Amino acid sequence: MGDSLTEFRTEPTLPAPRARCGTEPRHGAGAPEGRGPIGTQRDSRPAPPEGHEAVMLLDRARTEVDPVLRAALGSLPGPMRRIARYHFGWEHADGSPAEGGAGKAIRPALVLAAAAALGGSEARAGAVRAAAAVELVHNFTLLHDDVMDRDATRRHRPTAWTVFGDEGAILAGDTLQALALRLLAQDPHPAAPAAAALLADCVVELCAGQYADTALERRGPADVTLDEVLAMAEAKTGALLGSACAIGGLYAGAGDADVAALDAFGREAGLAFQLIDDVIGIWGDPRRTGKPVGADLAARKKSLPVVAAFASGTPASAELAELYARPSEKEDLEHIAQTVERAGGRDWAQGQAADRMARAMQQLARAVPDPEAAGGLLALAEFVTRRSS
Repeated sequence: MGDSLTEFRTEPTLPAPRARCGTEPRHGAGAPEGRGPIGTQRDSRPAPPEGHEAVMLLDRARTEVDPVLRAALGSLPGPMRRIARYHFGWEHADGSPAEGGAGKAIRPALVLAAAAALGGSEARAGAVRAAAAVELVHNFTLLHDDVMDRDATRRHRPTAWTVFGDEGAILAGDTLQALALRLLAQDPHPAAPAAAALLADCVVELCAGQYADTALERRGPADVTLDEVLAMAEAKTGALLGSACAIGGLYAGAGDADVAALDAFGREAGLAFQLIDDVIGIWGDPRRTGKPVGADLAARKKSLPVVAAFASGTPASAELAELYARPSEKEDLEHIAQTVERAGGRDWAQGQAADRMARAMQQLARAVPDPEAAGGLLALAEFVTRRSS
């Protein structure tokens, strides 16, 4: 253990999933040394960096979706446009152009990868507006979450509410949700009405999950169960990743069973994502996360590793309960993080994330039995659960 939170290891240690939905591992994903993915001698070219395929998919999704997002935001009234463009990192607070990032584009990339997996490049091209709609809904939730959680930093800059006030951030979030539904309402693609209904249902589930999250925060640590927190995480995080995959399937003309399997794949991957996100929220390096050291612990959040630690029944869990009952002190954060780890919270979260990824792979194999076709979705799922920021 390092001397400070910033020195804690931040890379989750999940077992390497079997790549391509049950086929032999790809290069860089557990293939035997010196051998290719099907047991043949590997050529002398260096393997691409881990996550290279996913990064390419994310970059491509951002390139394709950003023009649609910029056009949608450009249609907003002045004040809402300014706040939204600031949130996306495209403007500074004074309205001057900025080069900030608009996020990793994981959700739109999942829409496009799912469409490609079942319908090829033509289906992928037709799903760009839907992918932009999903990204707008995601950012609507971020704007609202930052206000409710009083988070002061996102994407390495002050959050919108700290710059424009609560009202401005909330209303800008509302407009992003409206823009998402307008994009689908104006989309001539035959899958657009079903996608709009699915996304609307997802927003209802997201709101229910957020309400459950805030309700859990008002309860004592001993009164919160792991099942409750897992259900809340599925609603808050898994639902939108599942919807992204399902919408991609709709735009590829997939049947109900395949759409349901894609939704289940995204939900399980989303839970793995949340588990790793909670690990990073405690032990992540703020230079990479863009958030203050130990922000989740300082806020006494009942994140998944913390609730697992409370439920362990160990001496460390009793110590953690005492620490969580005290007022937040910055100098205590490292000690609290160590106590969560000693109570087994970190190991449980990382093991649970690996289990959820295994379930996700089973669902993906149901929807996309061709391993090559499933490669993009698999690469993205591996990427989001092997990240450190």
